[in-house]
Amino acid sequence: MEKESDDVSNIHNRFSLTLVNPSSHYFSLVVSLIVASVTVLATYFGYLSSLGFEENWYRLPLVLGVLVLTQLLDTRFTKKKEYSKSLHSSLFGNMLWTVTLLMGILSSVVLSKDIELFFITFGMFLFASFRIGIYTTTLGVSLKKAWAICFIQPLAMFFVLIPQNMWVSVLSEPIGLGYGISFLIIASVWSILTDRAGRPGMESTHKTIQAYLASQGNDFEDAEKLMEQRSKETKVSTSQIKLSSQMNGKEFRMVLPEIHPGPYHPVGGSNIPYLIYKNLSSSAMVMHSISDHSLNLPSRNEVENYLKNLEKSEVKEEGVQCTEPVTVQINKARVTGLLFGNNPLLFLSLSPHGMEDIPSYMKNEIEQYAKNRNYSRTMIVDCHNAMGEEISNEDGQDMLKAAKSCLDTLITKDNFPIEFGYANSDDMDVWTEDLGMGGLGIVCLKINDKKYFLGWADANNMENGVREKIIDNFAKNNYQLLEICTSDTHYAPVKARNRNGYYQLGLITGADKLSKWFLEIAKKAETTITTAKFEILENQSEVKVMGQSIYEDYSKALDNSLKITKGFVIGSLGLFITSLFL
Repeated sequence: MEKESDDVSNIHNRFSLTLVNPSSHYFSLVVSLIVASVTVLATYFGYLSSLGFEENWYRLPLVLGVLVLTQLLDTRFTKKKEYSKSLHSSLFGNMLWTVTLLMGILSSVVLSKDIELFFITFGMFLFASFRIGIYTTTLGVSLKKAWAICFIQPLAMFFVLIPQNMWVSVLSEPIGLGYGISFLIIASVWSILTDRAGRPGMESTHKTIQAYLASQGNDFEDAEKLMEQRSKETKVSTSQIKLSSQMNGKEFRMVLPEIHPGPYHPVGGSNIPYLIYKNLSSSAMVMHSISDHSLNLPSRNEVENYLKNLEKSEVKEEGVQCTEPVTVQINKARVTGLLFGNNPLLFLSLSPHGMEDIPSYMKNEIEQYAKNRNYSRTMIVDCHNAMGEEISNEDGQDMLKAAKSCLDTLITKDNFPIEFGYANSDDMDVWTEDLGMGGLGIVCLKINDKKYFLGWADANNMENGVREKIIDNFAKNNYQLLEICTSDTHYAPVKARNRNGYYQLGLITGADKLSKWFLEIAKKAETTITTAKFEILENQSEVKVMGQSIYEDYSKALDNSLKITKGFVIGSLGLFITSLFL
């Protein structure tokens, strides 16, 4: 799965390109008005200084008024009628016009030559060229329609900016027309080539981009439709350890789904850990199993199918005894294990050093080793509790050694009756930008008269070192916290405008506040301790998962589009520079 991981990482790295857009349409509106004002001032103090700004001051409010009206009009031509995207595209288009005018003035000063009126026309054409590019790529407009509407805003502004008796003379400047038409053609060719960049795997790169951008506004239908079309039917398993008390009817489940949260909020199974949690009466920890993005559910329909089928889980083994936990640390790698009957449960972590998803080859090797030791079924949790890169070969080997050593040690351990207590943060005010809808949870296991705690957070990974600070705080209060795991949810309470696209747990909240919350929950869990029996549940579901090829095609399309764009930008910049010397 190394290739799949590389493709996902590549797509994830490209996410930063979406941060180019301003975060607020109000920002785009205000700045576009400021930029348009600069255009008016540059025109009358630079190019038409002989006419005097004092006699033409009224053109400033006219230009701004026309700008606002055409921004509203633009929404009628876009596929989704989105005012924010109209404002964003207007801002960048106006900036191109303004920069062209300012560069024309600068070149006349530096080269000691007369200022050339063709820069007014040239800048307007650049504005129109940008509109062709932005309308076809992100706003869902065909190339023919983009040509028909590309001049609406720039021409409307031009007609109120320039005196009527100069319209023909300025617009007919041969150099300005030549350069302007060249850039219109360049924008059109660029649009055609980037749309085809993902073929044959991806029919239209632009439609994929448009679907992604729409999903960022919670309009996820197009994105899910595209992904579901490419997904394949497969069987996925889900393991559960169910603890229940006959005394008071309390239940708790630790769930290890083979599916992976994702692909991204709010599409598909991005919030699947919380949905499983709620389906189990909010008395569960939905762990990150050894799985990757190829096992993402592509749509809400598949999520519903999976959740409905999960109710049909079968009891494979049950008992009332468990071993005390065993922890093995080899260099950075740490494995903590418990044995329920003949079924080991392992927690794998590199915290505080961190890593990406544990690769499937490690799961296969650990399971095979356990099978050779006559274990029934091995349940492996990727704690996902520190940020990092893909696991190195050295760390991977250390983790395998630690897991094998843990399995060897568990065989020698005595079994004791199980008692458990569970509590969560549902009745606490713990909303924060780095925590998902499932909040926090703690299960307390009482084994051989000793209490061991396991922590869980519905979050996408953890800030490095936060786990250690929380565990230290527990130790100071004489509580033994074995591990803290995250669900790796891809739900985002707010849109994070950073390179990751999410806030890892502890980045916003901080270790001290999390320690306080976890400790409060642990104390509540401790008060609910009761004798229990365990059941090992298994489920097989047939669902569509995204698979590996879809990420290869997306990655290829993004890379090819960026290569094409870089080439066109360099060529266009060179062509633009030549205009400064005329």
